[in-house]
Amino acid sequence: MKNTAPLSAPDLDFETPAAKRLRRYRRFKDRLASAVVGVGGISVIVAIMLIFIYLLYEVMPLFHAAEIKPWQHEGEEVVPYERPGADADTWYLTAEEQAEVGLRVDATGQASFFDTRTGAVGLQQTLGQTEAEAVAFALGSESERTFALAHADGNLTFVKHQYKVSYPNDVRTITPSIAYPYADQELALAPAVGNTHLLAVRDSENQLMAAALDDQGQLFVSRYSKDVNFITEEVEISTDHLQLELPTEKVISLLISPETRWLFVARSDGLVVPVDLGDFDAPQIHDAVRVSDATITQARFLLGGNSLLVADSQGVTRQLFLVRDDSNNFELKEIRSFRDSTPSEIAKVAIEHRRKGFVVAEGNGQVSFYNSTAENLVLNEQLSDSGIAYLAMTPRANGLLLEQGDGKVSFWKVENEHPEVSWSSLWEEVWYEGYQEPDYIWQSSASNDDFEPKYSLAPLSFGTLKAAFYAMLLATPLAICGAIYTAYFMAPAMRTKIKPFIELMEALPTVILGFLAGLWLAPFIEKQLATVFTLLLVVPIGVLVFAYCWHNLPKSIRLRVSEGWDVVVIIPVVIILAWLCLPLSSGVEQLLFDGDMRGYITRDLGITFDQRNALVVGLAMGFAVIPTIFSITEDAIFSVPKSLSNGSLALGATPWQTLQRVVLPTASPGIFSAVMIGMGRAVGETMIVLMATGNTPIMDLNIFEGMRTLAANIAVEMPESEVGSSHFRILFLAALVLFAFTFVVNTLAELIRQRLRRKYGSL
Repeated sequence: MKNTAPLSAPDLDFETPAAKRLRRYRRFKDRLASAVVGVGGISVIVAIMLIFIYLLYEVMPLFHAAEIKPWQHEGEEVVPYERPGADADTWYLTAEEQAEVGLRVDATGQASFFDTRTGAVGLQQTLGQTEAEAVAFALGSESERTFALAHADGNLTFVKHQYKVSYPNDVRTITPSIAYPYADQELALAPAVGNTHLLAVRDSENQLMAAALDDQGQLFVSRYSKDVNFITEEVEISTDHLQLELPTEKVISLLISPETRWLFVARSDGLVVPVDLGDFDAPQIHDAVRVSDATITQARFLLGGNSLLVADSQGVTRQLFLVRDDSNNFELKEIRSFRDSTPSEIAKVAIEHRRKGFVVAEGNGQVSFYNSTAENLVLNEQLSDSGIAYLAMTPRANGLLLEQGDGKVSFWKVENEHPEVSWSSLWEEVWYEGYQEPDYIWQSSASNDDFEPKYSLAPLSFGTLKAAFYAMLLATPLAICGAIYTAYFMAPAMRTKIKPFIELMEALPTVILGFLAGLWLAPFIEKQLATVFTLLLVVPIGVLVFAYCWHNLPKSIRLRVSEGWDVVVIIPVVIILAWLCLPLSSGVEQLLFDGDMRGYITRDLGITFDQRNALVVGLAMGFAVIPTIFSITEDAIFSVPKSLSNGSLALGATPWQTLQRVVLPTASPGIFSAVMIGMGRAVGETMIVLMATGNTPIMDLNIFEGMRTLAANIAVEMPESEVGSSHFRILFLAALVLFAFTFVVNTLAELIRQRLRRKYGSL
C-alpha cells in the first residue's frame, strides 16, 4: 500500500553565510541605487540653479547705479586746476579718445591742449587762417573733431583737432595737432554780414553750410557746394548766400541738421523756428513752435542730429524731432521731457559722443545724467559750489571735464555702462527718432555710428508665444487623438510598429526640418496656398463622411477588417483626399479668389503676406512637437489599469463612454504633462524658427507674417555681440526671461498635474 501522506516543505535556513552575503549585497545595491538617484536628482537641481545664477550674474550689471568720482587714485580728493589758455570765456572743451589730453578753445580764438588730470598745458596755438580776430564759434561734429570760427573780416575757418598715438620706450604718448581741412579754399560769409554774433556750421558729403547772425540782427545762410575736379581731383567750392527774414532779437542758438536741409532757430522766449532749406533759393520758414513757457537757456543736437534738446530756466530739458502730420508735412514735435526732482536753471548741456545720452549742468552746481531712449535720470550729483560755466563728456562717456564758475577745471571719472536700459525701453512702447509714433522695436545694430540701439524684448517675447501657439495648435489635437487611438483602439500588433515609428520622428534633427521648411515648404505654401487651406477643410470632412459611410456598411463587409486595424482603411482615404485637393483647389481659387488667393489676401483684405510666416512655422514645428506629446500621452493612456476600463465595459458602458469618463480622466495628469512638455519644446525651439521665418521682430497675430523668437534672436546675435556691452547683457536677459517663462509654466503645470492626480487618483 502506497504512502499517501502529504509532502512537507523542506526547512530553509536563512542564516547561512551565502544567504547573509546575498542580503548584504542586496542592501548595498539598494543603498547605492538610492544614493545614485539622490545625487542625480540633486545634481539636476544644482545644475539648473547654476544656470540661473550665471544668467543673473551676466544680467545684474545692467541695473547697477551709475557713479561719478574724482579721476585721481582712490582716496584722493579732486583738485581743480586753473583753466588753460587765456582768461576768457570758454567756447569749446573736449578730450581725445583716451581721455588723457584735453582741448580748450577760448573766446580769443586760442586752442590749448592740456593734461586732463593735472592741467599741465602742452601745445597752444592761435586758430585761424586770417589775422582778423575770431568773433564766433560753432561746433561742426564731435565724432569728426571739427569746428569753425567766424572772423571779424567775414571769413570762416574750419578747424580739426587731431591726435597721434605712439609708443616710444613702450610708453603711450599722445601728440595733438591742429589741421585746416579747407586751408586751400577761401570760405567767406555773406558780404552783407556784420560782426558775427552767432554761428552754426555743418559739413556734409556734398556741401558745407553756415548760418550767421550778426550784431545788426541779420540772419544769413551760406552754402558752399563741393565740386571735385576730375583732372586734378581737387575740391572746388562754389558759394551761394541767402538772407532769411524772421525776427532775430531773442535768438540764442542756431542749429543745422546733418543733411543740411533744416535750420533751427532757438529763441530765449521759448520758441523754436524750423527753416526748410531743401530748396535753397526758396526756403520755407515754418511757424514758430512753442517749446517752453520759460526762458530757453540752451539748445543742442542729440547724437546724430535728428533730435533737438532744449533746456530752460525751470530745469526742464525737452527732446523734439520732426515727424509728419496728417497732411504729410513735417512738424517739430516734443517727444519727451526730463526734469530733476529739485530743478534749477540749466546753464549748460553736454552730449555723449556715441550714445543717446546727455548731461545738464544746473545753476546751483548740480550735474544730472540722462538717457533719452530709456527716458530716465541716470545720475545726479552736486559737483561744484561756485556754479558751472562749461562741461564736456569724453568720447567713451567715461569722463567729465568740468569748468567751474570760478574758472577752475576738474576731471571726473564716470561709471555709466548701461544707461539705455530701463523697464520702459525693454517692455514699453518707445518713440524712436524717425518713427511716426511710439512702438515696440528690436534693432540692435546698423551701418552708421549715430544709430540708436532699440532693445525692446516685447516683440521677441510675443514672437516666442506666437510660434509656440501655432505649433501647438497643429500638434496638440493630432498628437493627443493619435495617442488615444494608438493606446486604446489600435491592435497590439500594429501598435508595436506605429508607436516606435512615431517616436523615431523625434530623433530627426530640427535643423533638417528648418532647412526643409525654409527652402521647400515656404515656397510651396506660397504657390499652393489654396491647396493648403483646401486640405485643412476637405480632409477632416472627408474622413468624417467616410467614417459615417463605413459605419453604415453591412457587417459582412466591416467585419472583414479586424478590430483595431481600421487605420489600414483610413490611410488610403486620407491619401486620396489629399490628391483630390490639388485639382479641386484650382477651381476653388479661380471661383472665389479670381485665380490668385495670395493676391486676394494682400490686395483685397489688406493682410500682409510673407513667404516665411507663422503658418510655415506652425506646420514645421508642429511636426517636431508631435512625437513628444504623442509618446507621453500614449504611455499615460496605455498605463491606465485594464481593470478600470474592463469594469466600465462590464457595467454596460460603451468604449467611447469608457474612454471619456474613465480612461481620459485617469490619464489626464500624464496628458497635461505631455502638452506642457511639448509647449516647452516649442517655446525653446531655435533652428526651425530661425530658418523658417523672416526673423522680423514684429508684434502681429497675422498667421501670414513672420516673427522672431527669444531663442532664435540669441542664436543669431550672440556671436556678433561685444562681450560686456549692453547688447551682450540684454541677450542674456532674454535668455533669463526664456528660462523664467519655462520655469513658471512648468511649475504651474506640475501644480495642475498634482491636482488632477488627487482628483482622479481614486478611480
